[in-house]
Amino acid sequence: MAAHYQTRFGSLKSFAKGRVEGIEDDVKHYAFSNCFEIASKSRPYEKVVFGKNQIYVLEVLRSEGTSPWFTCAHDEFVLNMDTDVEVHLIKLDASQTVPDAEKNGAVLVDGPPRGANMGWMKLKRGHQGMLPGNTAYQFRAAQPGVLILQTCLGDLSVEKWADICQAA
Repeated sequence: MAAHYQTRFGSLKSFAKGRVEGIEDDVKHYAFSNCFEIASKSRPYEKVVFGKNQIYVLEVLRSEGTSPWFTCAHDEFVLNMDTDVEVHLIKLDASQTVPDAEKNGAVLVDGPPRGANMGWMKLKRGHQGMLPGNTAYQFRAAQPGVLILQTCLGDLSVEKWADICQAA
């Protein structure tokens, strides 16, 4: 007999608060359960860390309106968890690239980005996009939604563990 699974995919408008509970189940049923709650309490494009492994982090971003321009010395990946988002990309010229090639995490672009326009991606719910290193990126969302960024801990990463973790 084949097993039957029901996936409950949340959104910023409809999510269940995550909590720690003992289960005898498959963990794939619970992935990203708290990202919607975190985004519901975050400022637009605030990079809130909700997963960490040494220098590597998963960040939740509330997509709402137009973000500032960000860049990073290394590649990052974005996963759209909710409403449609556009990601605009500009390959930065040498005067605006991250000065320290070893610097981890995203930084704000200093002034309007200068360089070659690389186009844009439209990410629907569940779509992933690559954000290449030394490329300016800007998110544009017509409706509030949720993005997850895979990156390294950096200056713009916000750690709110006391606010987002379950208390005893």
